[in-house]
Amino acid sequence: MRVLSISTLAIVSLSVAAYAQSTPSVASGGVLNGASFATDQPVAPGSLVSIFGTNLASTSSAAATVPLSTSLGGVMVTFNNIAAPLNYVSSGQINAQMPFELTGSSTAQVVVTNKGVASAPQSLQVASVAPGIFSLTGGQAVAYGNTNYLFAAPAGSIPGLTTQPAKILDPQTLVILATGLGPVTPPIADGVGDPTIVHNTTATPVVMVGNVQAQVVFSGILPGFPGVYQINIIIQAGTPTGNAIPLQIQMGGITTSNSTTIAVSN
Repeated sequence: MRVLSISTLAIVSLSVAAYAQSTPSVASGGVLNGASFATDQPVAPGSLVSIFGTNLASTSSAAATVPLSTSLGGVMVTFNNIAAPLNYVSSGQINAQMPFELTGSSTAQVVVTNKGVASAPQSLQVASVAPGIFSLTGGQAVAYGNTNYLFAAPAGSIPGLTTQPAKILDPQTLVILATGLGPVTPPIADGVGDPTIVHNTTATPVVMVGNVQAQVVFSGILPGFPGVYQINIIIQAGTPTGNAIPLQIQMGGITTSNSTTIAVSN
């Protein structure tokens, strides 16, 4: 019988430890809506999702061009063995677009592969729509005038930007950036930003401003930004005014948080 030496066992132990440290791991419940980061909520095909875990990438890398690639910084992500377009990768977080091909699925298995080493599959819940609104620090929604591009925030509240409250019944419409609004027509390929064709959502979201339903003028994919949706609304009479009026999307039985806000004036 061959007996391993103490030095050989030490080398084996160190090798096993090094492998464990470099193996990517997706956190339980670690695949979240990339706009709202809502927990205990499904994610939708076509949406931007954020994947949290450890050793997900060796270095931080961000996509520089569109269409998005399914490989970035030596990292690949699959949902039910379908490669996902990648927007950003780092050791603790990956931003990816969930493939539209998962439409109709109720669950999925996500696997992160970092330089050829694959994580254990992690299960997640999938829904056809699962809305989330992009926001800045403090809950200010990413919402701006369709023609003046001014954020709907109190004047002077965002350093480096000119801001002003959104106006009730303003015909220029207010643009809201969101994700998770589901399939579009005509369909669009994963990772593609199409500036030439309008891709409308197949279902129209309900948008509430201060608990008053707004008029939705448009809902579809934002041209040039895979996984990012654009909703254009007109704020209706009777909407309350103030510096922090809740902005919410209702869709697919999900209502987004009332902590995302805009400024509204007459």
